[in-house]
Amino acid sequence: MVKYFLVLLFASGVFMASAQDNNPNLNIIPAPVSLKKSTGTFSLSMETVIQTDTPSNKSIIFLASYLTANWGYHKIGAIDNSATNNVIKLVSAGAESLPPGGYHLSITPNGITIIGKGAGLFYGIQTLIQLMPVEKAAFAKLPCVEIDDYPRFAYRGMHLDVSRHFFSIAFVKKYIDLMASYKLNNFHWHLTDDQGWRIEIKKYPRLTEVGSKRARTLIGNYHDFYPQQYDNTPYGGYYTQDEIKDVVKYAADRYINVVPEIEMPGHSEAAVAAYPELSCDPKGSYKVAESWGGFPDIYCPNDYTFKFMEDVLTEVMALFPSKLIHIGGDEVAKEAWRKSAFCQKLIKKLKLKNEEGLQSYFIQRIEKFVNSKGRSIIGWDEILQGGLAPNATVMSWTGESGGIAAAQQHHNVIMTPGNAGVYFDHAQGFSYLEPLSIGGYAPLQKVYNYNPVPGALAPDEQKYIMGVQANLWTEYIATEDKVEYMVLPRMLALAEIAWTPVANKNYAEFAGIRVPAHLGKLDAEGYNYRVATAVGAVDTITTGNSFKFDLKSPVTGAKVYYTIDGYTPRETDLEYKEPLTILVPDSASRLLQTIVVSPSGKRSAVTRTVMNNFPPSPAVNYTGTIAGLKYKVLPGRFTGTDQLDAAKYVDTGITKNFGTAAFRKNNRTFGVIYNGYIRIDQDGKYGFSTASADGSTLLIDDNIVVDNDGKHSLFEHGGDVLLQKGYHKIVVKYFYVGAANTLRVYITMPGRPKTELPPDIIFN
Repeated sequence: MVKYFLVLLFASGVFMASAQDNNPNLNIIPAPVSLKKSTGTFSLSMETVIQTDTPSNKSIIFLASYLTANWGYHKIGAIDNSATNNVIKLVSAGAESLPPGGYHLSITPNGITIIGKGAGLFYGIQTLIQLMPVEKAAFAKLPCVEIDDYPRFAYRGMHLDVSRHFFSIAFVKKYIDLMASYKLNNFHWHLTDDQGWRIEIKKYPRLTEVGSKRARTLIGNYHDFYPQQYDNTPYGGYYTQDEIKDVVKYAADRYINVVPEIEMPGHSEAAVAAYPELSCDPKGSYKVAESWGGFPDIYCPNDYTFKFMEDVLTEVMALFPSKLIHIGGDEVAKEAWRKSAFCQKLIKKLKLKNEEGLQSYFIQRIEKFVNSKGRSIIGWDEILQGGLAPNATVMSWTGESGGIAAAQQHHNVIMTPGNAGVYFDHAQGFSYLEPLSIGGYAPLQKVYNYNPVPGALAPDEQKYIMGVQANLWTEYIATEDKVEYMVLPRMLALAEIAWTPVANKNYAEFAGIRVPAHLGKLDAEGYNYRVATAVGAVDTITTGNSFKFDLKSPVTGAKVYYTIDGYTPRETDLEYKEPLTILVPDSASRLLQTIVVSPSGKRSAVTRTVMNNFPPSPAVNYTGTIAGLKYKVLPGRFTGTDQLDAAKYVDTGITKNFGTAAFRKNNRTFGVIYNGYIRIDQDGKYGFSTASADGSTLLIDDNIVVDNDGKHSLFEHGGDVLLQKGYHKIVVKYFYVGAANTLRVYITMPGRPKTELPPDIIFN
């Protein structure tokens, strides 16, 4: 064997010893199981040598490629025991005692050692790469540390829907690179759906000739226009089998398993358009779906369909070595089966209870075929309907209940509930300040706080929770830049909940120290991502005469600019450099607006802090005793609550709560204005907030206290006001044009916790 030596040129130290006390995890994401710092540093220089006992190991090849791309041409040599100083050793010896995926990383003044085998060695290398500086210089210093690390969950997944919108092979690899950087190990590739069939199947060429193309695409959100509008532009794309093989190998070289998804029996409009024989009405008219949502045209459970599915899955399994083959199983519209004489006869023949039983029959028949090939199926939690297939793994998305039920039946489970923050197609902030999305609200902290192991499971049932996954559905994500925006930085939070022990998690340290450093690096590497607003800047309306703001940039190297003159801040305005104190004169207001601008020019949303210094609002003359607020319902499509005042109402009455479901029954979209009086029992500062989807505002004595306006997903906003004892006018305005139709109003009284506005203190 020819032995080579590696001489390195590294950057000046980013992680200097002086900063260690303020950086307990050395900026590593996900946080390790155990990290022990020691004194001293290791100096990387031109003389540093890297050696390994497994030169052909793909982890070593990965490191060599990384170094070549980032530091010039370098070579890795075999172990030479005579080298004891200024050496980096990557070894598998001693890894037998480590947990699966585990590694040991040691940095001393004399050298660096990584012990690991298989994926464990790769993860140790990823940690080392995270510790490496960004900018080149003559030498660098790395802090001395001992890290023992291994994953919490065996399955750590990230999903990408390429059916609704298609993405290039180069971008798919870039996506996989991001996953690898954060120790995620399962890439769920959603390849087929109503809106497009994206994988070449040689036995059925019309799947890509017809099924990969749609004539047009919906404009805007599904709820934005009525009737819906379209772009009238043909759209399509698919991956050849050679391209699929290339991606699978690329992922495997990074210890990432690719889980293919072939949807059945629903979400099959594209396949039925290509081969109408797959439907229960072969003479019907079918086309690749052009909008979003569920569709009635599904696979018919006949011999032709099962032969088709077996042929397709045979070609799929030849391309993907994954033990798990995802077969969908979600949102199956069964009306076609109810209308089908064949299906009804089959239900009776098989002595099934109903169409759900027929779905279970379909899934179990497919499972037997997949099992015969040495593989296992995984499906969305609707595969529980009618009885779960014997060896199936359940991916719980409609909440945790499906996963809990499956685990209690001793089936493996991947948790990915849509209401827990792990649907990355949901908005990261106020919807009208964010790019178009499907709706929902999944900020970074919500992702980070999710625990995939439900407390409802007994200890012996918890072992069936194999891991966690985040999903990126792309109905409203048409570009690669937007994909990156939607997954970053949330993918970093996913990595930590999938890898790090719960006891080691700390959101303040994660979001305040490590995420800014990683975003700074990603910014330099050209990734797109969401720039958060300045830490410490809050959208609110508050009362007082002196306000101190201690702000922090959410991205290393980014700058915070601010204004107090009412103009939108930009780079030409004042840069925040030290704690800021704003004094508000008596009977006056001030408005602090901030924006974050990254080194590459990416921008955050603008924050608006309204500071009022008004005397307490005096009580009004009110002597009524009728409980509840008056309301007016106003039909129409609104974008702001200010539009409600000019609209004509169709219904009026008195209500003791803010429930709005009844108003929607007769109105596709609507607004409502509540007005009356609120009884205040003592002088003091009162906090109010509204949680609404879409916009809402709250006024006390004709002054706005809560500005939660604009079209957006469920979001809570608040403010406060000084009030004297007695009665005060209250007005709440709300409009609905989306999907959630939710309004809640909260109050925080002096010395008491926040509660929903009690009905016994509102009158009209």
